Amino acid sequence: MSELVTGEAVALELRPAKLPSRGLAVLLDLAAAVTVYILVTLGLVAATASLDEAARTAVSIATFVLVLVGGPILVETLTHGRSLGKLACGLRVVRDDGGPIRFRHALVRGLLGVIEILMTFGVVACVASLVSARGRRLGDVFAGTLVVRERVPAGGQGGFVPPPPPWLAGRFSGLDLSAVPDGLWLAVRQYLTRMRQLDPQVGWSMAERLASDVAGRTGAPVPPGVPPAMYLAAVLQERQAREAQRTFGGGGAPVAPAPSGAGGPVLAPPAGPAAVPPAAPPVVPPVAPLVPPAGSEAAGNAGPSGGASAERPATGFVPPA
Repeated sequence: MSELVTGEAVALELRPAKLPSRGLAVLLDLAAAVTVYILVTLGLVAATASLDEAARTAVSIATFVLVLVGGPILVETLTHGRSLGKLACGLRVVRDDGGPIRFRHALVRGLLGVIEILMTFGVVACVASLVSARGRRLGDVFAGTLVVRERVPAGGQGGFVPPPPPWLAGRFSGLDLSAVPDGLWLAVRQYLTRMRQLDPQVGWSMAERLASDVAGRTGAPVPPGVPPAMYLAAVLQERQAREAQRTFGGGGAPVAPAPSGAGGPVLAPPAGPAAVPPAAPPVVPPVAPLVPPAGSEAAGNAGPSGGASAERPATGFVPPA
C-alpha cells in the first residue's frame, strides 16, 4: 500500500494499481479511441474525396495524431487522470506526491504511450510495469506519475471519523471555510478514517501537512498547542455541522463562536472543570403583618391593648363567629 499525501484532490492511502487492472483500463481506452478514429476517418474520407493523394495522407496522419494521441492527453488533463477505462476500473493517475496531474504530466504519458503501447503492442509497458515496484510504466516514470486504485474496500472501522475532543467541539464556528476545496476535505476525511493504521511518525507528518493546507485556505493559523489531528477533526466537524444546518434549515441549536483575536480562534484546553460560584439564597422580602381595619370584628377581639395581636400574628382570616 502506498502512503500518499495530498493537499488538493486525492484521497490518502490509495493502493497502486496492478498490471491486470491497468491492462484492462488500457484496452477499454484503446477500444474507445479506435472507435472514434474509425468514425472520424470514414467522415473525412467522404469529405476529402476530391483532394489529391498527398492531402489525404496528411489528413490521415493528422487524424491519427489528434484522435489516438491527443485524445487521451486531453481526456486525462480535463478529468485529472480519469480516462474512460480507468473510470470503469476504478483507477486514477496521480502525481508522485499524490496530487492531481496537469497537462504536462498527461502530455509526457501520452507521447511515451505511443511507443510503449501503440508501436510495441504494449510489450514495453508490460515489462516496465512488472519490473517497477509500484507498477509504473516508462511514461509514469518520466512524467512523475502513478496509477492508483480509487475504489478501496473499507474494512472494519475504516469509514469512522473520530470526533474531536470536547474542549475543541464548536470552537471553529468563526472560521471561513468557503475557500477550502472539496478535494482537500476528502483528503482530511480519508486521513482521519485511516490514521490509526499509519505509523505514528508518518501519520503526524501527514496531519501537519493537511492542517497547514487547511489553515492556508482559511487564512487563520493552527492554534498553538493543538495537535494537527485534533485540529482537522474539529474543523471537519464544523463543516459537517454547517452542511447539516443548511440542509435541514438550521434546526439544530447554533454553536456559540469561540473568542478570536487577530490571528484566528484562540484555543486553550481547560485545566479542569470551571469553578462555579455557589448560588446565592433567594431574598425573601419581609411580609408585614396584616392589621384589620378599625371597627371590624377582628379589631374588637384584639382589644385596646392588642392582646390578640401580641399572642399570634395576624393571618388576614376572620375567625368564625
